[in-house]
Amino acid sequence: MGASMAQIFAKWGYHVTMYDVAPGSIEKGKALAEINQRVLVEQGEISAEQSREILSRMAYTMEMDAFKEADFVVEAIIENMDIKLDFWKKVSDLAPEDIVLTTNTSGLSITKLAKVVKNPGRFCGMHWINPPHIVPLVEIIEGAETEKQALDITRDVAISVHKHPVIVHSDPSGFLLNRLQFAVLREAMHIVEKGYATAQDVDDVMKYGLGMRYSCIGPFETADLGGLDTFHRIASYLFAELSDEKTPHKLLADLYNEGSFGTKTGKGFYDYSNGGAERAIAKRDKNFLKVSKCLYENL
Repeated sequence: MGASMAQIFAKWGYHVTMYDVAPGSIEKGKALAEINQRVLVEQGEISAEQSREILSRMAYTMEMDAFKEADFVVEAIIENMDIKLDFWKKVSDLAPEDIVLTTNTSGLSITKLAKVVKNPGRFCGMHWINPPHIVPLVEIIEGAETEKQALDITRDVAISVHKHPVIVHSDPSGFLLNRLQFAVLREAMHIVEKGYATAQDVDDVMKYGLGMRYSCIGPFETADLGGLDTFHRIASYLFAELSDEKTPHKLLADLYNEGSFGTKTGKGFYDYSNGGAERAIAKRDKNFLKVSKCLYENL
């Protein structure tokens, strides 16, 4: 995530320094940035010269003193509360006291992370969506101690790199996107386990029906356009039939326990062997670029 996010800042004129503790991670970030840039050039999104300029504004370091010169910080390390707490305890003491500090956590509590932050009023969530160099949305999350100025600055920064920010109040677990995403995934797995349809059929319903609709209008707009009388009648009998499972479905648990984690291991709900993972990611990014181009026209 970090390397892709850095490219967005660099694209819009920011000079970005990426920090990591491991040389391998630094090299991986450089390689990913180059791959992403190559795809964007191939898709005609940017020129080769623009790509070189973007990469020239990206620097890499393993020296934590780099935070002393920062104007704005976005952290995108592993989703582990203890590791993030240790990071922020050190970085918030090094960084200038008047700059905004943000975390790209997908759902960890902003309020809990802020407990170790020096001047916690300047700390908030800035949740980018994978792949961040393509997807327009950024969630900005308010912790219990976050000051309005920090939210405003983070929102303005997001807009300056041509992202579409939304403000999330009260620090809910999972924020907005993941709460909606996992509500859909829970019902999708319930449908497959009940034998109502295959995983491919469920994915096709999302891609060729519901997903297409939601890329243009949201659930509240959909209900208004469909008629709230109709939606009320459907809700009155359908809500009782939907999954309210409180633990991961067996379908997911079995794959997790056998070490099948999706593209990263070559198998998940689908088989990604023999280069399937690379093809799936390339297809995703190609299609996302087409959709994001339409969405950006409306921002």
